[in-house]
Amino acid sequence: MDVLHAVRTYTTRMVSTPSAIKVLLLDTHTTPIVSLAATQTDLLTHQVYLTDRVDNLRRDRMPHLKCVCFVSPSEESLEALCAELNEPKYGEYYLYFSNVLSKSFIERLATADSYELVREVQEFFADYSPVLPHMFSLNHVPSISSPLLGSTLSNWDADALGRSVRGICAVLLSLKKKPLIRYERISPLAKKLGLEVKKFIEDNTSLFDFRPTATAPLLIILDRLNDPVTPLLSQWTYQAMVHELLGIVNGRVDLSTVPDISKDLREITLSPQTDPFYRDHLLSNFGDLGEALKEYVTTYKTSSASTQEISSVADMKRFVESYPEIRKLGGNVSKHVALVGELSRLVGRDSLLEVSEIEQGLAAGTSSGLGGGLNADLRVVKKLVEDPKIPGFNKLRVCMIFALRHQRSAGGVAAVKELVELLVRSGVDEKEVKLVHLLLHVAGADKRQGDLFSNENIFARGRSALKGLQGVENVYTQHTPHFVRMIEQLVKGKLKDFECPFVDPPAGFSLASGPSAAQSSGASPPSGLLNRPQDVIIFFVGGTTYEEARAVAKLNADASAAGQVPGGSAATGSGMRILLGGTCVHNSSSFLHFLQSSIPTLPSNIDIGTMPISSPSPTPSNQAAGPTNSTSLASPGLALQLGNIQLSVGGPAGTGVYRTAEREGAPLVAVQAEGLRDGVEGIRDGVRNLFGKVREGVERGLGSQGSAA
Repeated sequence: MDVLHAVRTYTTRMVSTPSAIKVLLLDTHTTPIVSLAATQTDLLTHQVYLTDRVDNLRRDRMPHLKCVCFVSPSEESLEALCAELNEPKYGEYYLYFSNVLSKSFIERLATADSYELVREVQEFFADYSPVLPHMFSLNHVPSISSPLLGSTLSNWDADALGRSVRGICAVLLSLKKKPLIRYERISPLAKKLGLEVKKFIEDNTSLFDFRPTATAPLLIILDRLNDPVTPLLSQWTYQAMVHELLGIVNGRVDLSTVPDISKDLREITLSPQTDPFYRDHLLSNFGDLGEALKEYVTTYKTSSASTQEISSVADMKRFVESYPEIRKLGGNVSKHVALVGELSRLVGRDSLLEVSEIEQGLAAGTSSGLGGGLNADLRVVKKLVEDPKIPGFNKLRVCMIFALRHQRSAGGVAAVKELVELLVRSGVDEKEVKLVHLLLHVAGADKRQGDLFSNENIFARGRSALKGLQGVENVYTQHTPHFVRMIEQLVKGKLKDFECPFVDPPAGFSLASGPSAAQSSGASPPSGLLNRPQDVIIFFVGGTTYEEARAVAKLNADASAAGQVPGGSAATGSGMRILLGGTCVHNSSSFLHFLQSSIPTLPSNIDIGTMPISSPSPTPSNQAAGPTNSTSLASPGLALQLGNIQLSVGGPAGTGVYRTAEREGAPLVAVQAEGLRDGVEGIRDGVRNLFGKVREGVERGLGSQGSAA
């Protein structure tokens, strides 16, 4: 499932016909798509003399040239095409559209083509930006002027919904996939999008008439607000750092504000297709990147030194042949040296190492002194907020992560209030400080599903502790995006249907018990449903991140390795391929702008200057009230009921003995174990991984001794 290859194939087919010198016309939507998939050299190879915009009215009339148009089927592009055909500037027109055309659209084009110059009209489903082979974006960054949400937090903006449906369906058509669709249960936006994608497929059955596969592909639609932590974190891999600190827009990076930057490097292009150093190191952490760049510079010095000694005709010939490559290498070296140098300057200026260590401790809960308790975390965060060297934006991000983690902790409300007041006193703008409360209103504990911090019951905390025992590659990259656990459950065939239901369950499938229930009842389950899917497309409503793209790349690499090794572990997926997409690609700045764009959708009775009211937590036994019986996602992992006394293990208020209200007809003794099975399985998997690492170390030691002998 390589979206970059799919769009490149479409682009090549478009510019290959006719075989003559031609002009390529694009619109605002298709320009970034083509720029990510094809280089200027690629276009020149196919005799594309000029690339321009279809809405540019100042183009010269050149009737001796052919014209290839690739535009979106939007009203603006249709009007521009009709104006072009009414007053043609070229001899022939070949029209290609990035999505499905309506009958009325084609009729209007035919009416406008009064000179009968249109030779071809086709649909090429490249209605998305191929960021990486395993990642795509719809380039819709939510803002007040271009919102994602409608009148409320649970409603889509009509234009945004249509854009997302067309983009996802273009991905499916370009990859020839007709998937089953699942969505995050708690998100009405994800459900609505899934329903609309399903309707689009049903309305265009002839387009989706693909050869059936042994296992049906799977489209999982997730909500960004169910994991608000990932886009708030500092990043330490090359591609993610560049986007976080400088911003990557359609493969381009603006360096015009960098001190003493040369004119040639004020805007640079980062493309894994044409830049081998970027392709090989875009997922490397910052430390490894520095070593790789040093070797890269040494290679260039060696190559350039060999061209300085010219003492014969043969030397001159070798110099002429190698000079273009050396010049290209020199330009690439200069680009990456300038870019990494600027990243290093920003890291030092903003004290990002110190900030990131605290962020990771809060998010992953595995650092010493962090993620372990409210008071310890509060002391560390207060010290950071009071530090005048730390920029206000970084202080704000850390406080937002703290608020998300401790919203339901005993004393959490008071701690967040204290930090908010401290932010204002430290000089952070009050409008920005209100984003702490806004985040809790739109993505707080009551709005999410799943255990975001692995701390809501004793078994999740055990799983988190075992994760810490296994060690991490880097203290600054220990956080794992929330959706990875869902993929791991999917790989094991344990992704629960009440957590991630199907949009339209196939016949014979029970949402309560899954396909196994259909088997036991004698019904015939749908083809391919009982097997683990081989192709999975993850789509984030509200935007994805480069950290999640890194996680997908690792999952794909592990699955590929397991598929190539006989007896590969089923836990790695045995060949499962994952594609990641989203309405946009976020960094922390764009995510906060997304939050700000949601303010008009809030109910009038919500004050973003105050903390939201969370679900009530259990009170100690010396108080009158007891634990509620709501089906909260933060319910205790184990509860033993003895009359009106309850022993609670885990849960939002921690382990303890609580007094409950007596209920008529209630059993004298009752045991509740909501997370017992999952907790035991998590601990078992953690222990297996731990012993696996020990065994690998022993085998490596024995192997080195054998080679030494």
